[in-house]
Amino acid sequence: MPLASEDKSIDCPIDCPIDCDVHPTVPGMMALLPYLDPHWQEQVTDRGILSLDSIAYPPNLDFTVRRDLRAKGLDLAGMQDAVFGRWGAGQAILNCIYGVQMVHNADMGVAFTRALNDWIKAQWLDRDPRLAASIVLPMQDTPACLEELDRLGSNRQFVQALVLANGEEPYGKRQYWPIWEKLEKLNLPLGIHAGSSYHNPVTTLGWTNYYIEDYAAQTFGFQAQLANLVTEGVFVKYPQLKVVLIESGVTWLPGFIWRLAKFWRGVRREVPWVDRPPGDIIRDNVRMTIQPLDAPDEANALQKAIDQIQSEDFLLYASDYPHLRFEGDDVMPPNIPDSLHRKIMIDNPRATYKRLADMQTDLVGVR
Repeated sequence: MPLASEDKSIDCPIDCPIDCDVHPTVPGMMALLPYLDPHWQEQVTDRGILSLDSIAYPPNLDFTVRRDLRAKGLDLAGMQDAVFGRWGAGQAILNCIYGVQMVHNADMGVAFTRALNDWIKAQWLDRDPRLAASIVLPMQDTPACLEELDRLGSNRQFVQALVLANGEEPYGKRQYWPIWEKLEKLNLPLGIHAGSSYHNPVTTLGWTNYYIEDYAAQTFGFQAQLANLVTEGVFVKYPQLKVVLIESGVTWLPGFIWRLAKFWRGVRREVPWVDRPPGDIIRDNVRMTIQPLDAPDEANALQKAIDQIQSEDFLLYASDYPHLRFEGDDVMPPNIPDSLHRKIMIDNPRATYKRLADMQTDLVGVR
């Protein structure tokens, strides 16, 4: 087992895979209670708010959590055993998906989000220097997002900001620009993760009945966000901002780029600030994690998609711990060419998350 909870004597070679999507499990609202101020502690206790988990993801279904990982425990030790032990990562980025962005009451949502970030820091980051994390943003309130970035942005173990693919409005809208400006200044990518605040239907047709519909429709949320970020000019205004699409799938991107570029050529006078083809902007500013990988099993299927996108820099290694994305310990999908393994597992994550290099230096110093 690599690393007791507070042990700093870590064997972490320079060339270790970087896992870009690991999910810490919040045991329940009581775990966050110590990180809330007295007013919200009283609210949680008096109102019996025990959990913010969405009922769309029942905790005991195999497609949400692998049985073998659940048996080991979904705490820090269980995560270390899988991500750093069995799967050999040297660093990992925690993306905590908990229902804080679903809360309608903006003040409550902000309070719960702050507590969630503090819990991640205290119970995960402070106990293992190989861990990095995303700052979960309280998207109910733009000024509160800026405050949270000011509060935590100087901590080098926070390497990204995290929002959901299906939020209140498209993220290219001007009210969000101060957040993206702050991220660019802090050199923090924006992680857009599959999920929803569920204040609006995930589909354009209305509410669905089944999980499979919801999950399949997440791709359309990613496409809408990406189109809006490009056409509103976010990447023109903030050219150094990186956006990471997490659990978005991959193979939809070539067709989407083609379609967006086709209509841009026809109606580009509407958005004169988009002064180059959308595909060029996406290649420069957007990255994707590999789990879940929505590609056929044929050996050259993913290579075709990469060739169509015209970049080998956009894929990032992710295990999506503890979800059921692969069986056993074959963390790299079989249809990814061997020649790309190092880029996906090491080089691309390093280039995307600049703060990981500083963390790596610290780890080498510790060792």
